[in-house]
This record gives sequence, structure tokens and C-alpha cells, in this order.
Amino acid sequence: RAREVVGVEGDASLVEWARLNAVRNRMKHVTFHSADLAGDLAGQPWAQGGYDQVLLDPPRSGALEMMPHITALGAQRVVYVSCHPATLARDVGELVHRFGYRLESVGVLDMFPHTAHVESMAALVRG
Repeated sequence: RAREVVGVEGDASLVEWARLNAVRNRMKHVTFHSADLAGDLAGQPWAQGGYDQVLLDPPRSGALEMMPHITALGAQRVVYVSCHPATLARDVGELVHRFGYRLESVGVLDMFPHTAHVESMAALVRG
């Protein structure tokens, strides 16, 4: 259970869908924001507090340019989900070698049954 969940998405229409789904599912203590995560997050109110955990699901191009901002949030755990194993490997390497995270586990999720597409997932912990 989480005390609070904050969702951030670049596509404003997906943020609206997330809000609707939260209401439908009677989820409390959940907020959603639309923001360009590649930009400077320092001015965003939701980025001011620290976070225990971050779930990251970037586009195929990965999250390399977002890494300094994401790690500045102070999360002890990062779960990275990716549809492109090469960018996942690159970005996990950055989290490990540059930002001091340790790879805890890695796996594959079959989110699209009966197709050749899979999602890769890596769980990292700080220190």
C-alpha cells in the first residue's frame, strides 16, 4: 500500500484517462500530471518532494535525457519497464554506473500474448 501515488505522463489525454480510471476504481491519494519529463523538472510542484519509488515506462527511445531529473527525486527503488531492450540496457547502465543504483532483478513480461512483442523490466535499488 502506498500513502500517495503521483503519475506523470507526457500526453495530456492519457492523464485525463488516468484520472477517470482512478475515480472509477475509487482510488484515493492518487494524482496525475502532464509534463515533459525531458525538460527541467525543478519548477514542477510535484517534483519538489522526494519519492520512495519510481516506476518508469518511457518511449522506445528510452529515458537517458531524463535520468538526472528522475534520480534527483531521491527514489530508493526504480522499476524500469521498456519495450526496447537496447535502450533499457543503456539506461540501466547509466543508473548503475553514474547514479549509484544496483540492479536487483531483470525479467520479461508478456504484455501482448500471441505476438512477438514483450516488455522488459528491471528493478534497481539505490546504493
